[in-house]
Amino acid sequence: MTTSPARLPRSRPPFRRLGGALAVAVALLVAPATAGVATAAPPPTTSAISPDLGPNVTVFDPSMPVSEIQAVLDTTWERQRDNEMGSERYAYLFLPGVYGTATEPLQIKVGYYTEITGLGEQPTDVVINGKVEVYNRCLDDGGTSNCIALNNFWRTVSNLTIAVNGTGQDGCRATANFWAVSQAVSMRRVGITGANLSLMDYCTAGPQYASGGFIADSDLPFVINGSQQQWLTRNSVVAGWSNGVWNQVFSGVVGAPDDATFPDPPYTTLETTPVSREKPYLFVDDDGRYGVRVPSARTGSAGTTWADGATPGRTIPLTEFFVATPASSVQEINNQLARGKHLLLTPGVYDIEKSIAVKRAGTVVLGLGQATLTAVGGATPLTIADVPGAVVAGVTVDAGTEESPVLLQVGKPHGNGGKSDPANPTTLSDVYFRVGGPHIGKADIALQVNSDDVLIDHTWVWRADHGVEDFTEGYLGDTDRWQINTGRNGAVINGDRVTATGLFVEHFQEHNTIWNGEDGTVVLYQNELPYDPPSQADWQEPDGTLGWAGYKVGDDVQRHRLYGGGVYGYQRNAAPGITTEHGFEVPETPGVQLHHVMTVHLDGVGVIEHVVNDVGGRSDSSTQGQPQYVVRYPAP
Repeated sequence: MTTSPARLPRSRPPFRRLGGALAVAVALLVAPATAGVATAAPPPTTSAISPDLGPNVTVFDPSMPVSEIQAVLDTTWERQRDNEMGSERYAYLFLPGVYGTATEPLQIKVGYYTEITGLGEQPTDVVINGKVEVYNRCLDDGGTSNCIALNNFWRTVSNLTIAVNGTGQDGCRATANFWAVSQAVSMRRVGITGANLSLMDYCTAGPQYASGGFIADSDLPFVINGSQQQWLTRNSVVAGWSNGVWNQVFSGVVGAPDDATFPDPPYTTLETTPVSREKPYLFVDDDGRYGVRVPSARTGSAGTTWADGATPGRTIPLTEFFVATPASSVQEINNQLARGKHLLLTPGVYDIEKSIAVKRAGTVVLGLGQATLTAVGGATPLTIADVPGAVVAGVTVDAGTEESPVLLQVGKPHGNGGKSDPANPTTLSDVYFRVGGPHIGKADIALQVNSDDVLIDHTWVWRADHGVEDFTEGYLGDTDRWQINTGRNGAVINGDRVTATGLFVEHFQEHNTIWNGEDGTVVLYQNELPYDPPSQADWQEPDGTLGWAGYKVGDDVQRHRLYGGGVYGYQRNAAPGITTEHGFEVPETPGVQLHHVMTVHLDGVGVIEHVVNDVGGRSDSSTQGQPQYVVRYPAP
């Protein structure tokens, strides 16, 4: 399929690697960020036309031969296809234009810690004739005996159009654009034409399990949901939707399926999204100048932001950003933030010994290529003051080997309050958390929101159920993990009028999520209870309540809404089984309402007695894989 060329900006420089030679990306050697000494030196100057974005950012120009672009991307995919716990990070940015042809399509496979992004002002400005895909990952023997998408995390595609072209692929692969992913993966501002979008890989032999993802602000063809266990599609357009497994949520989606017969199929459909703001995006204007577009917040919205022209919002020239690298000290970053700069984190792993402190209203922190902040010495890597309109996007926050009290804190506990703005919420977009995985991790709380009027737009808060320690000599598995990768709560929400669209929280050692604020709204909640409690005694509350609910609304809360929620059980230790009394625990009051929630037993020996409080069926080995649903709580 061919597409007419998009509008090309004037005076485009040729294809280049910013800050490095034109060569295949190599592993980024990460230097720890150490505390520097504040100086009176002026802020470093960022070029508006040729900014240095570091060695692991590559900018493609449509004048480059397709074969050369394909070679660069293929080499990175081979490096990253199984590099789940690695430190390499990559961003591939496409200047406006058309890439690939009807006879020579550009077929991109996206591996771990890889970002594929267009640099147009509109998604239609960058057209990929070909594919942008994620396939099943074949584990264990590297063959096809255990091929799944359950661990396909940490990657993104955004701000471009895919004109699907499977020329040169086998018959099965040519049938769709495959996006077989699970948590911590986003598709944003994407248009797809020419074939279906499949959220599972049905071409690889063996099981095709997949477990969750997120699409926003996209114009999609017919979507094959397939084996996806849970999914959120927000503020988009779909030509059709095939089916669902347990928990498929649509919010502000034109063409979304009706949910009148829930749970058959298991759809939850909101006509409009209560509060939304699209993720900031890097782009290049007609004069070749780089900027960051920060979309405005919307209420009661549906459909894409770009259907009728430019996305409403503000543009910040890249010259107003401090462009950080992993060698930048926190002191230097904080000095630049204090001088009024915004922050762009180039791909890599940043060792954070004291907090990066966002103190000004409207500050933007944008990460490229899954930029990762790792706590050192028990630090809190990122704090946001109680101010309106700050935006943090595209950042992963990791616990370190010494316990951090919190990994990201929005507003101080028991702060003054009164500084928020419902029309301009502080926003977290594609901000992910890890406790364990690539290294031992310890945190009391991962995400703590104390401010009012905050929007959490897609997060995965993960206490790791697997990681590098599994291959360490002398490691005893779950028993050791419970003691060394420690995390009490995943998300604690104390602020009022906080909205979460796509809240995924897993495996923490007490309540995974605690919601204490009033007027909270959650659109899709997904949780797995921890796999690894050694015994029932390790998995019960001080008052003797068996287990900790995966989602807890504070006892004094009067108003709260949850649309589409699931708590999953897969606990592997103790006999005859570890029991959790209820998946969701909420106060008995008419203003706290849960719509379309469920529990399900996945495997192992764990038991969930009830879905919400004492309502809903028992999830155990006799109902394995069969969700226990509650359509509405309290019942009408």
